[in-house]
Amino acid sequence: MKQQVLDCFAKLFGGEGDIRTYFAPGRVNLIGEHTDYNGGHVFPCALTIGTYMAARKREDRKLRFYSMNFEKLGVVESSLDEFLMGKEGNWTAYPKGMMWAFCQKGFPVEQGFDIVLYGNIPNGSGLSSSASVETVTGVMLRDMFGYDTISMIDIALYGQFSENNYNGVNCGIMDQFAIAMGKKDCAIFLDTSDLKYEYAPVKLEGARIVISCSNKKRGLGDSKYNERRSECETALAEIQKVKDIKSLGELTEEEFEAVKDAIKDPVRQKRAKHAVYENQRTVQAVAALKANDIAKFGELMNASHVSLRDDYEVTGIELDTLVEEAWNCPGVIGSRMTGAGFGGCTVSIVKTEDIDNFIAKVGAAYKEKIGYAADFYVVDIGDGAGVLK
Repeated sequence: MKQQVLDCFAKLFGGEGDIRTYFAPGRVNLIGEHTDYNGGHVFPCALTIGTYMAARKREDRKLRFYSMNFEKLGVVESSLDEFLMGKEGNWTAYPKGMMWAFCQKGFPVEQGFDIVLYGNIPNGSGLSSSASVETVTGVMLRDMFGYDTISMIDIALYGQFSENNYNGVNCGIMDQFAIAMGKKDCAIFLDTSDLKYEYAPVKLEGARIVISCSNKKRGLGDSKYNERRSECETALAEIQKVKDIKSLGELTEEEFEAVKDAIKDPVRQKRAKHAVYENQRTVQAVAALKANDIAKFGELMNASHVSLRDDYEVTGIELDTLVEEAWNCPGVIGSRMTGAGFGGCTVSIVKTEDIDNFIAKVGAAYKEKIGYAADFYVVDIGDGAGVLK
């Protein structure tokens, strides 16, 4: 993959000079959905698929971008003097947003770049292709300009900052954090309220993670994502009138039940319930994994999907079909939607010997009901972003 990107770079921009290569993975969240902006816990892992970048510094302020995934766009030219917040209109909004964020954080980007990208994450799948592009750009900028004081957690925070402020998507920290800080064969148990984290080994003896991509495209910025976030913020403000908390993630189920009537709107009450209960499910799921109780982990994944469907209402017919068909397949330990919802992917833990049957059965049922095919990826947990040697 790295060589293909370098070959493409040489063909477009010439093969001379200091051309460097970088990689940032995609991520999948095993459990803990829509908790990250509610001060709760998440449990994502980095994948071995992701975004490859070849880059070379220029002597001027020009930016030349090319994506092997969007060949029809050709080379997109821009400059460091043209930061069009929220108005880029194509994929270059993500690397440019990261350059803008570096400048805002006191790390100037004074020279332009020639950049070629290739991602083997399905676009719009909910596996965080946009956060992967942000993170690989951050790693590149740190390396090219020698900004050694910037940590990988800083890069994650700058990615969130650029997504929130440059691209206008009110995302939490989870995607960028998982991509920057991933560790092979481990998921990250992250408390989003204070960024305390621990690596938890994911031992799936005799089973593997299968991603089912609905192929229903969704854009976070124009989805109901920001609406859900706003509903939770309003619900929190209502609870704060009767209880001293900073986030919904601080509440146990019992504490929520005691104060839920402070939330005046029944829809907002459901949204807050999901945030609280999902956070507790995540804590329980990590404990189950540590106790080698993979069956319990699967039950909690299933309960997570039900809550996302009924209380948070972010699933839709495509994701529900994938999950409900998965639940009916032999060898499925757990299955749920993953990511923001409204399309994108599901994540399932499936016994290895049942994977082929799972893909055939779920795939056929999905195509019959939805009218087009889903794609399936049997994935491994990989390391976070970095420089490719």
